[in-house]
Amino acid sequence: MATPDEIPDVNNLRLWLTVNGRKMQDGNTSNLIFRIPFLISYISQFMTLLPGDIISTGTPAGVGLGMNPPVYLKNSDVMELGIDGLGSAKQKVRAYS
Repeated sequence: MATPDEIPDVNNLRLWLTVNGRKMQDGNTSNLIFRIPFLISYISQFMTLLPGDIISTGTPAGVGLGMNPPVYLKNSDVMELGIDGLGSAKQKVRAYS
């Protein structure tokens, strides 16, 4: 959660993802087809957004399936994703058994 004074321009935020420390994706909200305020307004017409809700907008270039050869997550891989100025999250992949 962040307040408007903490994020001067939601339409210019760098988004990134690494797998095992290797940068896989690096994008920016300036490349979204629809601006953030529009997305929030549009979605709010159909559902109530509550604190903590996540709006998934897609992903920047670098998806493993689109690589040649394709790259898939493996057991014990470590993914870290972040948005500059907001923070990051780290997850360790576990195989389903």
